[in-house]
Amino acid sequence: MADPLAAYHDTSSAISLNDRAAAIVEHMIAEQASFGIAAHRLENGAVVLDCGSRALGSLEAGRLYAEACLGGLADVRLRTLDLDGWSCPGVEVDVRHPLLACMGSQLAGWAVEVPREGDDAGFYALGSGPARALCRKERIFDLIEHRESSTAAVLAMESWGLPTERAADWIAEGCCRLSAEGLYLLIAPTASLAGSVQVAARVVEVALYKLHRSGFDLTTVFAAFGSCPVAPIAADDLAAVGRTNDGILYGGRVWLSVHCEDAAIEAILDELPSSASADYGVPFGDLYERACADFYQIDALLFSPAELYITNAKSGRTHHVGRLAPEIVRESFLGG
Repeated sequence: MADPLAAYHDTSSAISLNDRAAAIVEHMIAEQASFGIAAHRLENGAVVLDCGSRALGSLEAGRLYAEACLGGLADVRLRTLDLDGWSCPGVEVDVRHPLLACMGSQLAGWAVEVPREGDDAGFYALGSGPARALCRKERIFDLIEHRESSTAAVLAMESWGLPTERAADWIAEGCCRLSAEGLYLLIAPTASLAGSVQVAARVVEVALYKLHRSGFDLTTVFAAFGSCPVAPIAADDLAAVGRTNDGILYGGRVWLSVHCEDAAIEAILDELPSSASADYGVPFGDLYERACADFYQIDALLFSPAELYITNAKSGRTHHVGRLAPEIVRESFLGG
């Protein structure tokens, strides 16, 4: 009998994440006035799209920013979510090719560090988006057979600063091996409308990364859906990091479709939700401040959606674990 996963993964070879993302970004540029964003073309031809640094941005800009981060392999929808009788804005994310879209594109796994040179102070930000698949600097790409080919590169960065022409050259030519004219740089700090939306839209990515850290074979995941509350804008990035993470940790739900043995799911199920951590129940902002803004000082078991459902197409069983904590989300979002 033919392996259905092999046929499924074969289809990814025809996908260009950057081409798909570039089409989304071109639409954002064309509609920049209505989306409250600002496109800047540098002298080397690279485009910097400010979605929330100097520009105010919008919810729609954040939705499209997230779809570009996912390499055009997901539909991100703005919805009202009900959390135990309390309604708030949220996102729903329907992901095709989850390994490629989330791990190969959306994951903020590239520490973009343009070195200082002369009077140029350099540039630093965490990078996500399909430009990572051209660069392939991260160990996660050992899992991903897909080889990206494109004359465009789309990189999204959480930052208040806008990259310079030298930074764009460094990213395009030094890392992605293409002309700067094909580079699109999307910028949105966490404490912005677009930032709130795009972080919430990472709910599936966070679940997959937790599965990966637990030793689960991500190549067996063939569909994913998630929902997550969208945090209101915070006064600064420190507060925004707390709110946006609380949305995922205490209000995020993910449904995964896999094709594997049930034993592989059962072996890791209990450690998947955020409630597996001893830190569960503490607002993330408090943990982050206690850790002196160092994510690595926080229990890794915490970084996961609140609730997960995993349906195994091979056995027909659905495994469920975790629970929402809407009271923590509400206090985080509305408590000041």
